[in-house]
Amino acid sequence: MTARMSNMPAWRQILGLLGWLILCFAAAAIGAVASADAGAFYEQLVRPVWAPPSWLFAPVWTLLYALMGVAAWLIWRVRGFKEGKTALVLFIVQLGANALWSWVFFVWREGGFAFAEVILLWCLIVATAISFRRINPVAAALLLPYLAWVTFASALTFSTWRLNPDLL
Repeated sequence: MTARMSNMPAWRQILGLLGWLILCFAAAAIGAVASADAGAFYEQLVRPVWAPPSWLFAPVWTLLYALMGVAAWLIWRVRGFKEGKTALVLFIVQLGANALWSWVFFVWREGGFAFAEVILLWCLIVATAISFRRINPVAAALLLPYLAWVTFASALTFSTWRLNPDLL
């Protein structure tokens, strides 16, 4: 099956790549809806001195979603969904957890829940990367910047939550 999937027609590979990118950016859009007014809220929060400026989040996340889409496509391209089901379902679950975080933090303003949720997201990313590595090490490596950013985001979420007990 692996050889057949990697020898699929170019048009199907391109459509597959577009599909995975659309899925990733759909998750981004769900998070973006929740963070539409996040700039003003973020600016009023007491943040640690090492917190990045709000303008940095959009370009970083754009790059990370693109890397995630390519990583998932590489797995799908080699195994298809049927044979790559475990890895790809893990990927989709972590993508859902990713989209949920913005709602928990910015809309519901639940700092403790947002921290627990980002820790769950971190664990799901690690599980996805391990699962991807068994199929395609390059796909796993493409998730490492995402894991690094979510590691940073976890510390930022915790610190911001603790610094703002009346707002979060």
